[in-house]
Amino acid sequence: MGITVLSLFDGISCGQLALQRAGIKVDRYLASEVDKYAIKITQKNFPNTEQLGDVKNVWAKNLPKIDLLIGGSPCQDLSIAKVGRKGLDGERSGLFWHYVRLLRTCKPKYFLLENVASMSKDNKHKITEVLGVEPIMINSALVSAQQRKRLYWTNIPNITQPEDKGLVLDDILESGYGVAVEERGTKLNYSQKKASCLMANDPQYYQSIKPVRLGNLKGHRDNQANRIYSVRGKSVSLNANGGGGGAKTGLYKIDLPDGDYIIRKLTPLECERLQTLPDNYSEGISNT
Repeated sequence: MGITVLSLFDGISCGQLALQRAGIKVDRYLASEVDKYAIKITQKNFPNTEQLGDVKNVWAKNLPKIDLLIGGSPCQDLSIAKVGRKGLDGERSGLFWHYVRLLRTCKPKYFLLENVASMSKDNKHKITEVLGVEPIMINSALVSAQQRKRLYWTNIPNITQPEDKGLVLDDILESGYGVAVEERGTKLNYSQKKASCLMANDPQYYQSIKPVRLGNLKGHRDNQANRIYSVRGKSVSLNANGGGGGAKTGLYKIDLPDGDYIIRKLTPLECERLQTLPDNYSEGISNT
């Protein structure tokens, strides 16, 4: 007999994939999500998912007995990447309180909450106080080619750090060449001209547990979208607003077989691999 899961802020339902890989049988998976594209991807991969809509309208009295409550509540008002953040009082990150409401009313046997490690000490302390458990920081760089530090609050016992797989970006590249795609009749080229870049020397062989920055695009502002990294380190952390395969989360120097190189952003398939998703998991919607 399997468990009944309630997933809040379900996204593209990576929680179901994680449970599947962990060998945990799920009888019912109820998901609260509002993004129509995320829902489309979820239903493509897990058609038996029961979509509940906005978390504000989800109530324990309308639900079956929940064995496991999971969720990655919105981080926009918590992350240091957000200017003037309002923390748990913000419009999006304040949705955390609906997680708390459902935790208290559904009374699941187990719960798991995930959020960014870069939040303030005050917000971290407040979440810890409310949930009654200390967070565990796990960097997904241990199991992927992406640096992604996250905090996990859970009452699931015996959580340990995963074994380091030693992956770097070069291990998951789709191709050494620039990738062009057709999108709404317009050709979107994933590569940048070499001559437009200001580069530091890229070591012949270099492995790192973090991104290795080499330079940035000439004549462009020094922001994340224009920074260039080595494929011999980790990728920077992907975000939901990357667009076009991670355009806003950095560019990468790709060595070619003839000794030359190109600079390009990541493809959607490479972003899937960085999230440890199966190839083409998110296929079926726009690349942006």
